[in-house]
Amino acid sequence: MHRRDALKLLGGLALCPVCAPAGFAADHPHWGYEGEAGPAKWGDVDAASKVCSIGSQQSPIDIGGTLKAQLAPLNLAWSKKPDTIVNNGHTIQVNFGEGNTLKVGNDNYTLLQFHVHHPSEHKIGGKSFPMEAHFVHRNAAGNLAVVGVLIAAGKPNTTFSKMISTMPDKAGEPVKADAALDPNKLLPAKRSYYRYSGSLTTPPCSEVVNWLLLTDPIEVSKTDIDKFAKLYPMNARPIQPENRRFVLRSS
Repeated sequence: MHRRDALKLLGGLALCPVCAPAGFAADHPHWGYEGEAGPAKWGDVDAASKVCSIGSQQSPIDIGGTLKAQLAPLNLAWSKKPDTIVNNGHTIQVNFGEGNTLKVGNDNYTLLQFHVHHPSEHKIGGKSFPMEAHFVHRNAAGNLAVVGVLIAAGKPNTTFSKMISTMPDKAGEPVKADAALDPNKLLPAKRSYYRYSGSLTTPPCSEVVNWLLLTDPIEVSKTDIDKFAKLYPMNARPIQPENRRFVLRSS
């Protein structure tokens, strides 16, 4: 998972850099994934982003040892079509209106958007994947739940191919998304998951995220991965210290 986003998050209006309106990256060109604007410097972006450097529950992490637990199932009800798709200067993001929900136990969330990273941000036992998708949800109290899906190269995925074929090739304003961008088709058949407390993976790195990373990856074509990589060769934050956090795994 920018200054404007931090303010919106605190106000309960939004949640993360990749949720920001189009034009945001152009307005805030002072962070990126390489060089002087890279992750090592994110703590210097502004006061709100200091936690990028000093936080104790930062994401992503390399998931190694886990504790098996009777976690609540992920009840996903994503029936509404997407609203817009945008190249925001940091990733490709598909935005949704009201109506798509996630229920985990007694907690209810609304799907706001999904976006992708190349390569994967999380690792499993030291293994990285070609890409990772993040489905970002928020509840009425402003708390976040991000369903993470690891992406491997393999057989084509029609929804992912549609996203790649319709993604804007330059940063700019959101455009109408193709109705065929069904987020349900970007999920594996098995819904077991890892759960841990973490942060946004971009500035301001706020430690407000309930991470729900699915254990099984999906497959998409290598051709589609390569097309995304031409736009964003690297848009993944490096692995952060686990700092003795417990990672639970559903049975």
